[in-house]
Amino acid sequence: MNINFLQSLASHLSWGARIGLFCLITFALAAIFAPFVAPFDPHQIVGDVWAPITSQFWLGTDQLGRDILSRLIHGARNTFFIAGAATLISFSMGTFLGFLAAVTGGKMDQLLSRANDLMMAIPTLIFALVVLSVLPANMIVLIVVMGVLDSTRVFRLSRAVAIDIVVMDYVESARLRGEGTLWIIFREILPNALSPLFAEFGLRFAFAVLFLSTLSFLGLGIQPPDADWGSMVKENKDGIVFGIPAALIPAAAIAILTISINLVVDSILSRTSSLKGGR
Repeated sequence: MNINFLQSLASHLSWGARIGLFCLITFALAAIFAPFVAPFDPHQIVGDVWAPITSQFWLGTDQLGRDILSRLIHGARNTFFIAGAATLISFSMGTFLGFLAAVTGGKMDQLLSRANDLMMAIPTLIFALVVLSVLPANMIVLIVVMGVLDSTRVFRLSRAVAIDIVVMDYVESARLRGEGTLWIIFREILPNALSPLFAEFGLRFAFAVLFLSTLSFLGLGIQPPDADWGSMVKENKDGIVFGIPAALIPAAAIAILTISINLVVDSILSRTSSLKGGR
């Protein structure tokens, strides 16, 4: 990808993708500058329990009287960091092993593929609940567990893409030149597999956000007093019975983030496919 390609890509995003990109940038900026943007300390009790929306509390307060907007902004930082780090681990691991299986073939391919199938046979959520209930509850363990479990999906995609590329003439030429496995993976296969991998990266990130929110809702994600959007839903879920929307606000943020990612990824994937087809 060169600069002209990226400029052409950006100028042809659909309106839906532009709205999604705007939402993503807004969330990202809020997460980066959370200490300066949030009106209150996210752990400080500043009002009554489940206070309504006012000019002082733009989104009301939670079950302890903390400002929901402040916790939502600081929760975005935890949500983005953990989901992003887990997605990077899953892609680094899954892509490399998938490409390795496709390039080497034979017994190595069978070994990696069967090990991957074995991990995928166990429901991801149940696997995560068992592992996280045994290991120490901290952010590093959470990121690694999420990344490793999600790498199985990336492995399947990267292997399928690499199998189609590895039979191309330029890969055979590299083999005849005596290039090693790592050269073929990083210099021949990876540049030609970026489009589907990029789309999958966005979808995996969205899945990581949902997965983290689920774990936090079940009490195995971010631990109090820190917060992410899933734990905020859990903390305020009892208010729904009384018509209090405190739990629906972080749930809406999760939905908006997921939809925004899908809009941007779908538009970029469609655009890159049309550009390649026009070459």
